[in-house]
Formats: sequence, C-alpha cells, structure tokens
Amino acid sequence: MDTISERYESQPSGPKYRALAIAIREAVSEKELPVGQKLPPVRDLAWRLQITPGTVARAYTILTDEGTLMAEVGRGTYVADPVKRPRPLLPEAPWPTVQTSDPDAPISFVSPKLPDHGQCDMVRQAFAQVAMHPADRLMNYPSRSGFKPAREAALNWLADTPLGAVSQDDLVLSHGGQNGIGLVMQACLRGTKPVVLVEELSYPGFRRAAELIRAEVIDVPMDDKGIIPDALDELARRYDAQLLCTSPEVHNPTVLVTPQSRREEIARVARRRGFHVAEDDCYRIGARTGQSYRALLPQQGWHVASISKSITPALRIGFVVAPDGWQSELRRVAEHGFFGLAQPLADVATQVLTSPDLDRVLDAVRADYARYIRSAVNVLGSYDLTWRQDVPFLWLSLPQGWRAVSFVRAAERVGVQLRAADEFALRDKRTPHAVRIAINAQVSLEQFDQAMHRLRDLLDNPPESIAI
Repeated sequence: MDTISERYESQPSGPKYRALAIAIREAVSEKELPVGQKLPPVRDLAWRLQITPGTVARAYTILTDEGTLMAEVGRGTYVADPVKRPRPLLPEAPWPTVQTSDPDAPISFVSPKLPDHGQCDMVRQAFAQVAMHPADRLMNYPSRSGFKPAREAALNWLADTPLGAVSQDDLVLSHGGQNGIGLVMQACLRGTKPVVLVEELSYPGFRRAAELIRAEVIDVPMDDKGIIPDALDELARRYDAQLLCTSPEVHNPTVLVTPQSRREEIARVARRRGFHVAEDDCYRIGARTGQSYRALLPQQGWHVASISKSITPALRIGFVVAPDGWQSELRRVAEHGFFGLAQPLADVATQVLTSPDLDRVLDAVRADYARYIRSAVNVLGSYDLTWRQDVPFLWLSLPQGWRAVSFVRAAERVGVQLRAADEFALRDKRTPHAVRIAINAQVSLEQFDQAMHRLRDLLDNPPESIAI
C-alpha cells in the first residue's frame, strides 16, 4: 500500500482515478507490485489515499479491463501475469474531452448540451470491453435473452421512479426516447385514424411520431398545473381518443410540474374514457415529485425514459415500460420493427449503467447544470422567467408587445440560437410570446453568461422590428 501511496502522491494534477491507475501501472511495470500480488481492498485504499471508494473502483476497473490487474470474485484484485495479459484496450494518454465552442461562433441554446464529467471515458471503456466479448455476441442476431442484462441495468436506472409492480420483462430498449414514443403509439393505437391527445404546448416529438402513423393530434388546454381534467374529459369523449402523451415531471417547454392531485384527476378521466397515457420522463435529471402514470394506471400507463439528458444522447439509448397486459405487444412492435437494439450497443448500455462511477458523474452533471441555471437567472431574473435548478432549460415569457419568432431572429443576429413557443404547439394554434432557453454546458460559464447578457440587452432595448 505504501508503494501505491507514494506513486499516487507524485502524480501531476488531474482526475484522481486516472492518477491512481497510472501509479499502479507504473508500480507493476517497475516490478514493485509483482505478478500475483493482491491489491488492497477498495475501501482500505480509499481511506489511505483520502479519496472515494468509487474513485478506487474506477481505477481498478480500468486496469482490469486493460489486463494489468485481474479480479476474482470473492478473492480480490491481483496483479495479472504479463504473459497472459491482452494488449491494452485503450491508450494510456488522456482522451480529449468535449470541445467548447469557438468564442466567435453562434451559441446554441436549442437543445441541452451535457458537460463531460467522465461520460466519455465511461463510453470508451464500455466499447473497449464489449469488443472483447465472445464472437457469438458479435456475429449473431440479437435475442431477448441476450438483452436481459441491459434490461436489468435499465430497471436499476429507473429504481427511483414509482412505476408500481414492475420487472425487467415489462421493459423494452429503444433507440432513444423518441423511438420509445413511436413504439408506444404502434403498440396501443388501433384503427385507420386514431386520435392522440397532447398538451397545448408540448414536446414536438409527440406530434411527429403521431403523424408517421397517420394519427390525428388534438391539443388539450392547460393551466399552471398542467392539463385541465374537465377539458381532457370532453375532448377524449368527443374524439374517442386512444392515447394521451404528457410530461408531468418536467413539462417541455414550460418547466411546470403537474402535482400529484392533478395526476390523480387525469388518471380518473383516463379510466373513465379508456385511453392510454404515455409519460415522457426523458428530461428529468432530479428527484421525482409524484407517482408515474404507470403506477396510477397499471393497465393503461406507459413510461418512456432515456439517458440522453443525463449521460449522453450519442448512444441513443431509451427505455419503454409497458402496462400490465401489454408487454408482449410492445415486444412484438420492437422485434418486428427493427429486431431490437444491436447486441453490442445493448452491452455498452449495460456497462455504462452499471459503472461504479455513474452516481458521481450524475451528481457532477446536475451540479454543473445548476451553475448555468443560476447564471441565467442572475441575468434574466427580472423578466418572466420559469426555471428549476434540476431542469436543463428555462422558459422566458416575453414582455407585452414582443413577438417570439422575431425575438428568436434578433437573438440569432447577436449569436444566440433559441426555440420559439411556436415550435411546441400545433401548426394552426395561437401560442404565447415566449422562448425556451436550453442549457449548453459545453461552452464555458463565461461564454454562457455573455450570451445571457446579449439576450438581456435585446429585452431591455427592443428594436422596432420586434416591438409593436
């Protein structure tokens, strides 16, 4: 342990897990840790070095994956025999992180952009590990049994979501949340012109998925608690609606939360009228505030989530949880539509979702988003701004006389890209004069703050082309 401690303390500044991995690798190379030497338990070494057990576990995992160490269940971690050691899966040099934008380039606040707090390394290590899998997982069509580890990892990821009685057999992996919404619609909609209900301001993906299967979309009036139950009841009756798509935890784009009492009212309407409810939970990165519709409506509630807003959107990994009695129909739609995810991609998802460092990464992402949110509120807070520290976008209602589309164009002229409220409504509907500002945590906080001040200058000094 003294050898590891001395080499660790001599490492230059940088991520602690990487410094520890380098220290152990050097000690093995110099024969200070001979073949067969047992390494200290994770918690013992963490206490000695005054770092977290997760940091030690991550370093051990890196060295085990590359073959420097070997782990034996129930016995511990040992220095591996170099004769039997495979070539390193990843180079030893640090990988580049996400690049920040050019200071002179437009800054996009159209969709949230995640900061990298280790996700890139997690994904790289996962791909490297999957590359060493047996040939049968790389050469054959995927099977349902082959996806079981990924489904179990996904269900663990959803452990804080009150879904009611649920097992991994109720879950199907999708290519992100949007694909998941499409799977729900294909599974539960019937007839030549089914009707889908959405909030009057809602995620545009609901409408696009419905259009692909030639469904009619009807918007439901809202108040400051979400969908108005009486209006929902009337529209569901009038149009014989089959599905409601909603986002009660993080309403996109207004940030509002549908309280538990309102969800229960909506669930009662759904039971009375017999329509399904698909909950889009993809934007939530904080704690739940109420029950899911799957828990409230065990035979009618669908749940869609993904890792795109909290880990990475690049993998396109999403999850759909079916209500009781609809599991086989959901599986049929996925299997007939695209045979399920590629097996290596499902295996990568399993590796990422079971990483010992995942909780630390998620905490760091949430903390970073909160810093950017506070910056925006400090600059724009005197205007009608709706926000939460654990939601990666803000909703800015423009002062009377402003027009959202014109404001977006003016923002583009000063190098800031936004989304107008019009993009979240049906095409023939009137919309509020408001814009959504997504958090881009891939630019520096200084760049972000400067962009917020540009928006503030527009709000304070509207040109004639905007004000009426």
